[in-house]
Amino acid sequence: MDSQNAAPRFVDDYLLSLLARASFVVSSEFHDRLRARGVSVPVWRVLATLSGGPETVTALAEACLLQQPTMTKVLDRMERDGVVKRQQDARDRRLVRVHLAPKGESMLGDLLVAARAHEAEVLSRHPDAAAIKDLLRALIARQGSKRRGR
Repeated sequence: MDSQNAAPRFVDDYLLSLLARASFVVSSEFHDRLRARGVSVPVWRVLATLSGGPETVTALAEACLLQQPTMTKVLDRMERDGVVKRQQDARDRRLVRVHLAPKGESMLGDLLVAARAHEAEVLSRHPDAAAIKDLLRALIARQGSKRRGR
């Protein structure tokens, strides 16, 4: 069968594939910029998540799309490098909260500027992409609550 008469591929119209592929394509540009700065993607994700304040290891793992054992290893390295610090929660001593150390705060400031600049470039090339953000947040919230309720 020649390519003009080929049936469309399932993945070219499948929401999950389109979301993953779009994320990969757009993220790859920024990930290249991170690597040029010597910052790994997991470290960036931790820093970006901690921009909102301290988080538990479990919450970080979920937000950073990592399994908890992998997150623990990333945090071990980041703590050793003086980027984050872990502290027992004052109210619930069973919980450990991860905080930015001064070095992490400094790194984060520069990386947020770079991330915002990259996002602005993407939005300038694809102005309709801004409208997608609300839809994606709603999708994450609805599916996340279903997932936690299982």
